[in-house]
Amino acid sequence: MLCGHWRSRWRSCRRREPPGPAQVAASVVLPSPPAPQDGGTKRPGLRALKKMGLTEDEDVHAMLRGSRLCKIRSRTWQKERLYRLQEDGLSVWFQRRVPHAPSQHIFFVQHIEAVREGHQSEGLRRFGGAFAPERCLTIAFKGRRKNLDLVAPTAEEAQRWVRGLAKLRTRLDAMSQRERLDHWIHSYLHRADSNQDSKMSFKEIKSLLRMLNVDMNDMYAYRLFKECDRSNNERLEGTEIEEFLLRLLKRPELEEIFHRYSGEDRVLSAPELLEFLEDQGEDGATLARARRLIQTHELNETAKQHELMTLDGFMMYLLSPEGAALDPAHTCVFQDMGQPLAHYFISSSHNTYLTDSQIGGPSSTEAYVRAFAQGCRCVELDCWEGPGGEPIIYHGHTLTSKILFRDVVQVVRDHAFSLSPYPVILSLENHCGLEQQAVMARHLRTILGDMLVTQALDAQNPEELPSPEQLKGRVLVKGKKLPAAQAEDGRVLSDREEDEEEEEEEEGMEAVEQKPGAKQISPELSALVVYCCAARLRTLSPAPVPPQPRHVSSLSERKAKKLIREAGNSLVRHNTHQLTRVYPLGLRMNSANYSPQEMWNSGCQLVALNFQTPGYEMDLNAGRFLVNGQCGYVLKPQCLRQPDTDFDPESPGPPRTTLTVQVLTAQQLPKLNAEKPSSIVDPLVRIEIHGVPMDCARKETTYVLNNGFNPRWGQTLQFQLRVPELALVRFVVEDYDTTSPNDFVGQFTLPLSSLKPGYRHIHLLSKDGASLSPATLFVHIRVQRS
Repeated sequence: MLCGHWRSRWRSCRRREPPGPAQVAASVVLPSPPAPQDGGTKRPGLRALKKMGLTEDEDVHAMLRGSRLCKIRSRTWQKERLYRLQEDGLSVWFQRRVPHAPSQHIFFVQHIEAVREGHQSEGLRRFGGAFAPERCLTIAFKGRRKNLDLVAPTAEEAQRWVRGLAKLRTRLDAMSQRERLDHWIHSYLHRADSNQDSKMSFKEIKSLLRMLNVDMNDMYAYRLFKECDRSNNERLEGTEIEEFLLRLLKRPELEEIFHRYSGEDRVLSAPELLEFLEDQGEDGATLARARRLIQTHELNETAKQHELMTLDGFMMYLLSPEGAALDPAHTCVFQDMGQPLAHYFISSSHNTYLTDSQIGGPSSTEAYVRAFAQGCRCVELDCWEGPGGEPIIYHGHTLTSKILFRDVVQVVRDHAFSLSPYPVILSLENHCGLEQQAVMARHLRTILGDMLVTQALDAQNPEELPSPEQLKGRVLVKGKKLPAAQAEDGRVLSDREEDEEEEEEEEGMEAVEQKPGAKQISPELSALVVYCCAARLRTLSPAPVPPQPRHVSSLSERKAKKLIREAGNSLVRHNTHQLTRVYPLGLRMNSANYSPQEMWNSGCQLVALNFQTPGYEMDLNAGRFLVNGQCGYVLKPQCLRQPDTDFDPESPGPPRTTLTVQVLTAQQLPKLNAEKPSSIVDPLVRIEIHGVPMDCARKETTYVLNNGFNPRWGQTLQFQLRVPELALVRFVVEDYDTTSPNDFVGQFTLPLSSLKPGYRHIHLLSKDGASLSPATLFVHIRVQRS
């Protein structure tokens, strides 16, 4: 997204005849200066939105002028602040009482998860009662950033921000990777133009290069500068800046691939593109598909009319989702959703209510909203006796704050199916007495209504688990179930996972019988437990045991690892017909996570993680559930679904797949210290395999010194795999450091079975899962199966 009069020149230059390799890079000049921070705006800022189709949009105009909105944090902290859309149309500047670094005064539209109207956040429900709902809005962000609760002076002004942000987010979602690169490079051009004269001195060019994460030799940089300084006045302007950026943004490795197939005429015909697709190993590579790709990605209208693809169109294709490492066919629901629940991995959260540590961190209903936004399908509710007869949720016997059970159930009703239509499981850890348990049951029934499963779907086979397809839009309760003979007196045993953990130190493969009389369960709550009856894992002996599909066992990570080590195949078989939930050890006071891969290897379905804690463990979880439409359900491999399977993750057999990855280049890696221009990354790439123990491996490239803009490796990493259907591939970029641990730059994780062969771009994500666009890795992938 480019600004002002030069935007049209950019587009016309990219469509100039004849098409050729010169179109590989942007043809640009500097953007106009930004609007002053007093709420005013300038006409060039409006022109900056022309290509977004929002030039005449009144809502966007109002956001460019800025609004004084009241930020709500508590009943006493309610401050008026200026918020204004920046000219790029992709970021919002906001005022702070104490000035911070420039990067701390903006937020980006691409980091917004949702914009809610009215009192639709925990903060506004608690502290916004004095303000009319129509004046209120909440901006919820991806990752760990807190919600922004705002009150506008009028209802109309609130609506302008709600509508305007919706339009900008829609436009952003429609942007190609190339357009994101355009925006990225021009945001730095504007910052480097220190005196805002739309000209670039050599000093400003050096500043630009450091901002772009590259430390170029002064002599080479000056030679490049002088070659572009046609006017010989020690300033670059207009077409001179175009030429400089064209040289900077060249992709020689893409040009070499393109010329290998295009020949001397430097354009790809549809048959030549088909040859490339076939060499890539593309499924369904046909001449018709090659023609469709040309019509979709080629920018030059004349070339498109003649069914030709230029280098620019070739780059657009390889940077698009069709040229990404993730198979586009796997981004929608493509698996069989009609099998029993036990045949799926199910995205699961532990201590869902927490936003930080489990000792003194805050509890929040927003944590449930965020979990659902990440595709979570099993959430945990730790229920305790609350004042006024209302059950509360918090981490018992700690300093974590408390929230109402009723409020959490309302969040389930409002947000559980915003991303996925497939069933949600409420895992109840029940510490309430009979009276408040009855209140819990009443809230579940009255708030969830028909969403709640209260009886078996198939009365003829009530013991059989239904499928996710049959349970679309439904909520299941996991908890203790009263035996039929005890339905009147309400007597049942302890439901506490902590009690179980204490007993798991017992010797042998059998868990201890439940302690009599430890706790009672009300008949009202018991009646809501239909398909997910909490039960101890009594035995994993090889002798045939009648399956009990409705039983769900909860295991600590320690107990699960012990069972995997000592009875791997027995646990796998157990998990073919009933659900098993694994949760982190209580000793993880800072809400740290364990690796979920080991539990998935044995077929455990509900591998619960602390969603509030970023790290490689959550990267693996996101990668596992990245496919199948991110619906939170992934069909387990066949070896984990057959009742008589002989699969044991500890003894998987010989290697049968070879993965070869040639790490070629990276593009536009982010700076780790945006406020320190001289801080430039020394990137290296590590590829990790997470699967059965004998498949787990990690290999890395050497590092490239002082270049995060366009580093090159050309190094090949190879892996032997025994169980490829369980393997996850994690691509990691780090900043090499000789004296301390490397710093994380970005990553992307996906199942090996969803990895496309050939030349592919890997679109990197931040530590909390947000896009780092336009940052990419460019690799060549080959998967050979024996």
